[in-house]
Amino acid sequence: MLEIYKTTEARKLEVVDEITKGCWINLSSPNEQEIQKVAKEANVPVDFIRDALDDEERSRIEKEDGDVFIIIDYPYIVKDESGYSVYETLPLGMILTDDCFITISLKETPVLTDFKNNKIKEFYTYKKTRFALQVLFVIASYYLRYLKQINKKTDEVERELHQTSMKNKELYSLLALEKSLVYFTTSLKSNKMVLDKILRIKYLKMYEEDEDILEDVIIENTQAIEMAATYSSILTSMMNAFSSIISNNLNIVMKFLTSITIILAFPTMVASFLGMNVPLPFGLEHFSHGFLSAILVSVFLASTIAFIFWKKKYF
Repeated sequence: MLEIYKTTEARKLEVVDEITKGCWINLSSPNEQEIQKVAKEANVPVDFIRDALDDEERSRIEKEDGDVFIIIDYPYIVKDESGYSVYETLPLGMILTDDCFITISLKETPVLTDFKNNKIKEFYTYKKTRFALQVLFVIASYYLRYLKQINKKTDEVERELHQTSMKNKELYSLLALEKSLVYFTTSLKSNKMVLDKILRIKYLKMYEEDEDILEDVIIENTQAIEMAATYSSILTSMMNAFSSIISNNLNIVMKFLTSITIILAFPTMVASFLGMNVPLPFGLEHFSHGFLSAILVSVFLASTIAFIFWKKKYF
């Protein structure tokens, strides 16, 4: 999909049909025709656009013939095969030319929705450097937002595990969250390298206000890295702990069932010996209260073994 926006003289964002100076070109899951159209009319290399559409592309920044090309990872939510929410990352490409600002993504991203709805303060399509820094800031904010959601879901799963720690459902959910944190940590570190390059090498011409935005982005990104590392450590420890709890609970159940089996084995043995079709010693087969005696012996043996197991806290 190809969208073209431009800030008017009244500082309102409008959709336009043609690529003109000071416009914002947004490519979301574009087809080949749209890619060629933007590459030709905006005079940018096709490879720049194709690189941003590779979901395995790493974050980076480079400058060629005055055009600045940035690839940054942004977070999004998907469902895995088991139906659990997984937070993953995808590359978002930004191209800053002398005439326009271009964004490229594999799918429509909520990161740019606020820009489309003109909800970002001091956002103008012709201020390309500030636009790029604002996009970076929104991406860092989304990381923090999703990390808080992951922490909240972790707490919910922990409460469920405290109540029913014999189920694997919650562990699968924790595994999905742990996978999300791995994606986040990797992408955030790659993004940090891009931000450090912008600050150190001065790829973008920045004014004082732009430098303040960049500092805020670096702070937000650093905070996200620290939060992801902390939550990942907590989640790993929690999974190990609850795996041990589930295993221990299983051992307790098996110990209880084994104890019951042993207790019931003694009445079964008495009934088996006395029920065989052979003469019994001491003429017990002629004893008038033989059945009641067998019952009493069985109860006595089972009770004795049960008392011993209870004293040893087998159940």
